[in-house]
Amino acid sequence: MAGFDDLGEGARKIFLAGVGAIALGADKGKEIVDELVAKGELTVEQGKQLNTELKRRAKDDSDAFANTALKQRIKNMTAEQRAEFVQQVNDLAKEADAAAANADKADATKDSKED
Repeated sequence: MAGFDDLGEGARKIFLAGVGAIALGADKGKEIVDELVAKGELTVEQGKQLNTELKRRAKDDSDAFANTALKQRIKNMTAEQRAEFVQQVNDLAKEADAAAANADKADATKDSKED
């Protein structure tokens, strides 16, 4: 196999230019891949933020609608219907409190068994 000295100066330059082009291509390719990955990660992060914002807005709109509907319902009730409604809400609140207390007890029991 002949060495570089045996090649003509032109062939030698062409060979070295090819090697340089491959090395440059690899470097540039890595830079491009890194840039695409960074942009992709940024886009995914932006998508997550947008999704979070949309969920928050939807919840806010839903809560506002529910409050408006509830106010309208109460406004159209008679005094007797409002009193009955208040009693139903109080009963539901007591049930929710009891369920929360039972869940707390279950968690405490589970935690003590794990220790």
